Amino acid sequence: MNRFHFLAQTIPNLLSLIIEGERLRLETIAERFDQDIFQEFTCEITRYMTPDPPGKLEDTRDFIATSRHSIEAGDNLLFVILSKVTDEFLGCCGLHGRNKIRTPELGIWLKKSAHGNGYGREAIHTLVRWSRNNLDIDYFIYPVDRNNFASAKIPQSLGGEIVEELKKETPTGKILDSITYRIN
Repeated sequence: MNRFHFLAQTIPNLLSLIIEGERLRLETIAERFDQDIFQEFTCEITRYMTPDPPGKLEDTRDFIATSRHSIEAGDNLLFVILSKVTDEFLGCCGLHGRNKIRTPELGIWLKKSAHGNGYGREAIHTLVRWSRNNLDIDYFIYPVDRNNFASAKIPQSLGGEIVEELKKETPTGKILDSITYRIN
């Protein structure tokens, strides 16, 4: 089975992992965030993403349970993004290693009211820094839709270079104009 390889001999409890940033705290996704995720993962937020918003709260709960299972399996890390000051839910980010443990994919989304504050950049920088210090990986992949200008600035801020450009259709028929960055 493909699992993330940790640099230290002691592997942290991934189901209760907390990573601190300057203004943000990344906490492993848990069922207590189901309402926030369900409410904030809207059509507007998913405009440039493969998944569509959940149709009902139970779909969000299923997503959280599936995510926690893959975290426990060691091939995926998914976090909620919280304000360190207020504990406000801001969004989610992740490190997806499914079948590409040495070249995991970074992903992020923020709720609408959190846009424009640099939270996405800080969350991904925090996750990349933690991953470089704790995981044996070669590089990161960051796919983004060409028209999602704010999100494209994140891999650029980490020195990311474009390695692939393609149009792809999502399972629901949405066409994405995808650019994939490699971050060393």
